[in-house]
Amino acid sequence: MGSGGLELPPGDDGQQGNSTDVPPGAVSLARPVNAGAIGPELDWDTDAWHEVRTRAQRAGRAYIWLNLVEQRLRAVVSAVLRPVYEPVHGDDWVVAAAGPAGQEWVQRAVAVREVSRRKGYLLDPADDNVLSFLTLPQLRELMVQHWPCFEPYVDDRRDVELALDELEVARNVVSRNRALSEAVLNQAERASARLLEALGAGSDVPSTRRLPVDAVENLVGDRYADVVAVHSDRVRLLRQFPAEDLFGGARRVAALGIGLNLLVQNFSGRRLLRMAEAGGRVRLLFLNPASSAIKRRERELGIKRGELSRAVETNILHMRRVRSRLRDPGAFEIQVFDETPRFTAYLVDGDGADGIAVVQSYLRRTRGMEAPVLVLGNGRNGGRVVKSDQLEESGLFSPYREEFELMWADSRPVS
Repeated sequence: MGSGGLELPPGDDGQQGNSTDVPPGAVSLARPVNAGAIGPELDWDTDAWHEVRTRAQRAGRAYIWLNLVEQRLRAVVSAVLRPVYEPVHGDDWVVAAAGPAGQEWVQRAVAVREVSRRKGYLLDPADDNVLSFLTLPQLRELMVQHWPCFEPYVDDRRDVELALDELEVARNVVSRNRALSEAVLNQAERASARLLEALGAGSDVPSTRRLPVDAVENLVGDRYADVVAVHSDRVRLLRQFPAEDLFGGARRVAALGIGLNLLVQNFSGRRLLRMAEAGGRVRLLFLNPASSAIKRRERELGIKRGELSRAVETNILHMRRVRSRLRDPGAFEIQVFDETPRFTAYLVDGDGADGIAVVQSYLRRTRGMEAPVLVLGNGRNGGRVVKSDQLEESGLFSPYREEFELMWADSRPVS
């Protein structure tokens, strides 16, 4: 008999035997569930883990972009409004800048700051201020309220507001740990890059314009030395990184390979001519179309004898015609080598800290168009966290550049 006057039913081995009948007034108890029965329901299968990882990767990317934007906007607001309000209001300058219209949210930020102080959540003394506790919409509100103060520094108010509007969906999704679609992530990345540019955080390094550095790579780039991107084949490379983006605006181009199709067939000879005439330098190193090495490569690829050598010879003749228009042929050099080709490399501005290289290894029975591609940055990478000495030790750019120079010294010029 229970304390409430209700009779509990007997167990399986009770005095009433194995009867399943429940006496009147008794409370029915659920049978214990076998622990093994719930295991499969708690486990995540392969598809579930894939979905979770995809969600986490998208949210992580969006968080880094949002974090960069918020820090930049906070710095801009502080630089513009602090000199206006701090001389009169001291440490309460953010409260004064918010004014009556922002009284509610600024007081909430003050309260959160006090709670964080008491609980020891302020790990960096630099964050012990009200501005650090304002959200992205609140920073935007300060900017809009005081637009005349920001107008001399920001070109287009409408562009800034539109970019912040586009970020709101991603901000809400990430803050609540919900699923972020790829379309919204792409929109957030574009809006963040545009906003950082508008707020004066863009870089004027030529290679940054040629190949904008990803925000995630910018922060964790030391994990991958100087590898900026990896593509499974040249088709995907050209889809995301056209030849115009690679060679356009370059000062120096040094290329080593069998036929150098990425340059010869995808970039205008007139552009190369203008580059050389403007004081640039072009050095092209082809595999000798008459060498035994090219015949071995033809056998590897399973193509007709002479087919590859004719293609290489056609590319060389085309580059010779381009070179012939120059007043100073020394700015446009063409040479050939006879050794077994090991890789193809395109070094753009390789003599500077903002250089970029596209490298492919030669694989047996795999055409160059189908081989994996590495895109390397020569240590500039938009302010990444890798130190210069670390890049020199772990980077891939320097070995390929040195190999090109060795091959160039051992090759023969084409008249």
